[in-house]
Amino acid sequence: MTKSDRLIYLPLGGAGEIGMNAYVYGYGKPGKERLILVDIGVTFPDMDSSPGVNLIVPDIAWLEANKNRLDAIFITHAHEDHVGGLGHLWRRLGAPVYARAFTAHHARRKMEDAGLSPDEVTTVSPYPETVKAGPFTVSFLPISHSIPESSGLVIDSPAGRVIHTGDFKLDETPVLGEPFDEALWREVSKGGVKALVCDSTNVFSEHEGRSEASVKPEITKLVAGAKGMVVATTFASNIARLKTLAEAGQAAGRDVCLLGRAMQRMVAAGEETGIIGKFPTTIPVEEARDLPRNKLMLIVTGSQGERRAASAQLSRGKYLGMTMKDGDMFLFSSKTIPGNERGVIRIMNAYSEMGVDIVDDSAGRYHVSGHANRPDLLRMHDIVNPEMVIPMHGEHRHLRQHTRLAIEKGRAGALLVNGMMADISGPAPDVVEYIETGRTYLDGSVQIGAMDGIVRDRIRMALNGHVTATVIMDEDDEPLGDAWVEVMGLAELGKSNMPLVEVVEGDLGQILMRMNDKTLRDDDKMEEAIRREVRRSVMDEIGKKPEVTVVISRLIG
Repeated sequence: MTKSDRLIYLPLGGAGEIGMNAYVYGYGKPGKERLILVDIGVTFPDMDSSPGVNLIVPDIAWLEANKNRLDAIFITHAHEDHVGGLGHLWRRLGAPVYARAFTAHHARRKMEDAGLSPDEVTTVSPYPETVKAGPFTVSFLPISHSIPESSGLVIDSPAGRVIHTGDFKLDETPVLGEPFDEALWREVSKGGVKALVCDSTNVFSEHEGRSEASVKPEITKLVAGAKGMVVATTFASNIARLKTLAEAGQAAGRDVCLLGRAMQRMVAAGEETGIIGKFPTTIPVEEARDLPRNKLMLIVTGSQGERRAASAQLSRGKYLGMTMKDGDMFLFSSKTIPGNERGVIRIMNAYSEMGVDIVDDSAGRYHVSGHANRPDLLRMHDIVNPEMVIPMHGEHRHLRQHTRLAIEKGRAGALLVNGMMADISGPAPDVVEYIETGRTYLDGSVQIGAMDGIVRDRIRMALNGHVTATVIMDEDDEPLGDAWVEVMGLAELGKSNMPLVEVVEGDLGQILMRMNDKTLRDDDKMEEAIRREVRRSVMDEIGKKPEVTVVISRLIG
């Protein structure tokens, strides 16, 4: 390492939000650092802020502009907010991808779905196997989480060792996957760690995290005592929980049926990669329809209230021939992610109206988080004993609290959000540059910028409605007949008790009569005057200022 070389950390997603994880590390001379990317995830849209959008991925414009310096992409685990953006963004980066077997399985499917070669993804064994990527040497360090084969990353550079935790919890009995091995993490850390870049999701939870094994007896007891059909939902990626639920159904003498493609894919991936062990036998939905309700358990997708998932469709009446009835039980073996409450409550109320007994995790019996709580974060700090702690994977309030905890324990720390490039070569993080970053929307089959105005226009139309005003001009630049309008998303009658269309058309007729010859010959001036008049007229009638499209057609003599 020369004096002019530096080690940098740059979050492009996941720092200041939960989801859409993308973290850049670099080493070398300023502006010429060789780079690696850790994770390339997605987040999900909502109807309030991003109506009609399919997915949201990080804005990687800066990284794309510097892709000639990008040596590798490392994926820590197979959750969508860490791997989901790979197929959508890989063409713009073109770097080799490295992951452990289960994660690599999902990464290759992402590539194939996007028409890309799955051979770009290389399977790597866990520590002590290493991958050389430019000036970096990287290894996958097993850690427990709510999906199998999650890993932290040991990132070695000439400036020192960085440990990037990925998503984690300290679970010595995870039911499925590798238990947390404190001795291994201490061994990796004993030579000195420059920076611990650490998950912050549960920093506000003050009690120690619980093991996945603790929910199995509770779920088994609950299912055993049920009278009607049992339906349970959880995160499709939480294979350990799926197995626990299926085993509870089997122990209660019930046949088990999985409903939902995401869930079936996850179980299939676990079986193909050999990590799931023996999963209880399941039956197809065609068989499930004919069974007595007290002999059946459905495990379904949609724990977050997703409208097209199995749980939501069952709540609306019927799904694949299956229905819920009075006396059945529905178990939410999951935590509702902030922002999804309305969708989940809507489903709960729909089931309640059917007479279904709803069991959620408000008592903390049937779900445990996959993320480390505050005492576990502090324990990780002590195990690794880094020079500095850099919180990631959290909203601003999470990062701020986590930074404060590190500083209170005598370690350097810095609150670094998306776009803040920090030099971490020294004793404390030093922000050296601000990179423009944000979100890219996958809208249908195309990618659009969050600031392009497309979604903003969609929101405006949703809030205020839309009016199309059409005028035909003759060869003498005079209106040919009356203007006419078409409205969408607006009330038919206004305060005058007249049809809104007739009121607006009448007002347009008046303004067209008052236009001078200069305006009538100028499309731009006409369009602006008509737009103003339509908005004024609609505002007077119904109190809305709609989006307006003006069509002016001219006949040529």
